[in-house]
Amino acid sequence: MTSPAALLARLSAPGAPAFALLHRRAPRLAPDTVEVLVGTVGAYDTLADLPVRAGVPAGGPRHDLLALVPYAQIRERGFEAHQDGTPLQALAVEESHALPLAEVLAALPTAPVRLRGGAFDIDDEEYAGIVRRVIEEEIGRGEGANFVIRRDFRATLENFDTATALALFRRLLEQERGAYWTFLVHTGERILVGASPEVHVRQSGGTVVMNPISGTYRHPAGGPTVESLLEFLHDPKELEELTMVVDEELKMMCTVGDLGGQVLGPRLKEMSHLAHTEYELRGRTSLDVREVLRETMFAATVTGSPVQNATRVIKRYEGSGRGYYSGALALIGRGASGGQQLDSPICIRAADIDPATGDLVVRVGATLVRHSDPYSEVAETHAKAAGVLAAIGARPAASARPSHEGGPRLADDHRVQAALDGRRANLAPFWLRMQQPSTAVEGLDTLVVDGEDTFTSMLAHLLTSLGHRVRVLRYDTPGLRELAAAHRGPLVLGPGPGDPADPADAKMAVLRPIVADALAAARSGARTAPLLAVCLSHQLLSAQLGLPLARKAVPYQGAQETVDLFGTRRTVGFYNTFTARCTDADTARLAAEGVEVARDPRTGDVHALRGPGFASLQFHPESVLTREGVDIVAALLHPEAAPVS
Repeated sequence: MTSPAALLARLSAPGAPAFALLHRRAPRLAPDTVEVLVGTVGAYDTLADLPVRAGVPAGGPRHDLLALVPYAQIRERGFEAHQDGTPLQALAVEESHALPLAEVLAALPTAPVRLRGGAFDIDDEEYAGIVRRVIEEEIGRGEGANFVIRRDFRATLENFDTATALALFRRLLEQERGAYWTFLVHTGERILVGASPEVHVRQSGGTVVMNPISGTYRHPAGGPTVESLLEFLHDPKELEELTMVVDEELKMMCTVGDLGGQVLGPRLKEMSHLAHTEYELRGRTSLDVREVLRETMFAATVTGSPVQNATRVIKRYEGSGRGYYSGALALIGRGASGGQQLDSPICIRAADIDPATGDLVVRVGATLVRHSDPYSEVAETHAKAAGVLAAIGARPAASARPSHEGGPRLADDHRVQAALDGRRANLAPFWLRMQQPSTAVEGLDTLVVDGEDTFTSMLAHLLTSLGHRVRVLRYDTPGLRELAAAHRGPLVLGPGPGDPADPADAKMAVLRPIVADALAAARSGARTAPLLAVCLSHQLLSAQLGLPLARKAVPYQGAQETVDLFGTRRTVGFYNTFTARCTDADTARLAAEGVEVARDPRTGDVHALRGPGFASLQFHPESVLTREGVDIVAALLHPEAAPVS
């Protein structure tokens, strides 16, 4: 067996090959192990170009590739991003060593790390101003539920060499607890060293796992306490922030998973300077690992939701590219039987270093939601950067015990566990269990129109569980108006971001006639299969019925409320900035036309409508926040079906 000291000496020498050091908290991997991968690095245009191997590996499971996926790779999905020239690279693994953590720590250098300069590119006041603008101009205009905007800490490491990078890696191993991956990747032209808390996606034996983490408990100056943690766990802003990203990653899980996704948790992830709340999502997939990577670019926890529009907002507010920040590392290999394996953390809490100059950048962002306080979000970026900045000497190290030594956990307190269990009690039971394949029912060939929000993938999965055979088409599909009009089965018009009353919005110009045609056909009897409109489409349908549209004083992005739905109390999840309003006179007029209205008696906000051949919902029945969403959809689309949730 190669000694850690000899191996690290070889990798530190001039002309050394590309390499990676990984301390992973992965299933079936001992927590006291550091993996060393050595090989050659290649650059690729697309994820599909990555040279994934097939066949049973000689000698048992093995790692084949370590890919570095930059944020700009999201353009493969047709989403917007600054192109900053950061390459999609992969280390083809030629040597692989699994070494005891204690021996690696003993062999890693303890060289001093000297920093020159060091400051955020955007100062605290300017970042607080960005937070205000995003809340008012983006969330407040219906562009999405949450957005992650970054700032960059830049500095120079003096007399930098590979030994300096190894010393930083050592410090992270010693100081940072709770990381999913602690890593150092040296490609020859750049070095990434960091401690990421979050799984991007993991895949093995057909099981796919995602790990949405959101909500940040910053340790108080006097240290973490159960009392201050409980205050955090009961904060509505932190609760909504986490459930929103669960919904967003369930959209991805329903895209890559053959049977949707199961929600496990919530849990508390404790680190040296902060703690996060997290869930785990599990599903089954038949896709190639490269397809899974492509369809999951990138987590809402580092972009926002809906993701496609979040990328536009990011591009507007961030003046430059993100490099590898919010992208992913991806370790790809084969199991003993030859099946594909993937372990991919989100590339956050990392220093990106130019080995030629020692220049480094640490990129961090905060998740901005409707309740965000600008200065609290400023403090969150400092807390997120603290682990890496402490390792490079720009911040004092935390007093927490190192991750490999264990130590007391706040989550062990029964009051903390009770608070976490209370969060789970408010989620939809449908998503808390793994779904079983359903048999399609004759006559339930269903078309779902996507208004640029992949909540439609969750809608499709919910409908499939009810026996529907589902096809999803985006609003900009050529000839969609004609396809929708000709469709004879159930028609579901879906959600999307934007102002439904904006006469200049090109998407609304496409969707309005589709909604008008479908409503007219349903009311005249020309359409015999049911029509259901959700969120944005509900607003457009309401306008067709003569109801005014208005912007809510407080956006309902990620809000869980209990409402009266046609005489039954339902706990449902809203993601809307705009709403239809209905007065008593409107209610009487629509009743005379055979249309029933469910509305807020105080504000007149319309929660739902139903009439001959059609129904519409302002809330999202597919959301994890809507407890009886399957029953609601079943009752509206085929009321003869028995409740299933």
